[in-house]
Order: sequence, then structure tokens, then C-alpha cells
Amino acid sequence: LAALREVARETGATLNQVVLAWQLGGELPIIPLAGVSSVAQLEENLAAVDLDLTAEQRARLDAAH
Repeated sequence: LAALREVARETGATLNQVVLAWQLGGELPIIPLAGVSSVAQLEENLAAVDLDLTAEQRARLDAAH
């Protein structure tokens, strides 16, 4: 969680957005099925599509995984 929190702080994104961006941007992309219960959650999830993680941030998240 420390690596996740650091990347979220660096990017200004939420923890959920970082996780989704990490899943979507991997070498073998994962297409997450995310359920939402509000428009705000939907908008948060959709914003993850535009979040570009640096190679260094991705490496930190991969190492923590």
C-alpha cells in the first residue's frame, strides 16, 4: 500500500484510479470490471483511463505486487 499511496500522491489521483491505470496500462492489459453505485464513482473510474503512469511508477507498483 505504501507504493500505491506514493504514486497516488505523485499523480494527484485516487488510489482506485492508480490501480485501474496500472491494470489498463500493463504489458498484458487487464480490463477490469468495475461496479459503481454513483455517478461520482463512475467519473472517478473513467478518469483512470487518462492517467499515464511513468515507467518508474509502474516498476514500483509491479515490485509491490
